[in-house]
Amino acid sequence: MKIYTRTGDSGSTGLLGGLRVSKANLRVEAYGLLDETNAVLGWARAASLPADLDAVLDGVQETCFRLGAWLAAAPGKDPGVPAVGEADVGVLEGVIDRLDAALPPLKHFVVPGGGERAARLHVARTVARRAERAVVALAEHEPVAPTVLAWTNRLSDLLFVMARTANAADGVADRPWPPRGRTA
Repeated sequence: MKIYTRTGDSGSTGLLGGLRVSKANLRVEAYGLLDETNAVLGWARAASLPADLDAVLDGVQETCFRLGAWLAAAPGKDPGVPAVGEADVGVLEGVIDRLDAALPPLKHFVVPGGGERAARLHVARTVARRAERAVVALAEHEPVAPTVLAWTNRLSDLLFVMARTANAADGVADRPWPPRGRTA
């Protein structure tokens, strides 16, 4: 199988189901940014995360592929993989709650960074937020399941808590951000 097909040379791409759309289509933007999120998650995992965080992100990457397949399908077409549902949202919420309970309570915003592993997770969080905005933009024009919106919203929350967890595991304090010259 060849990697290139030349069918997109005119600026269009095919959705699953055969419909051709512009590569600037909101649906293409949404699944493209979800693909970017998945790639950045792989980059974060390459930093040798603690085993429990790595296992969670393995499942998140699988869900990103499933969600990407649904977004890449023409409306009304079933891509042949399970849709993202309430159980997927619940998995993220359960991990968020478990990790957050082991961290000091937040009193300030956190400046992204810290150790290498946390910094990569913060980058993944911001890319996930961009993907979420693209999914929301798509939902303003086409039906998108509420669980898809919820899952993409929880993903960035998960990555934030994971970044804090990675800093804690590395013995690096999160850097709080109260505005300079102020205490919160």
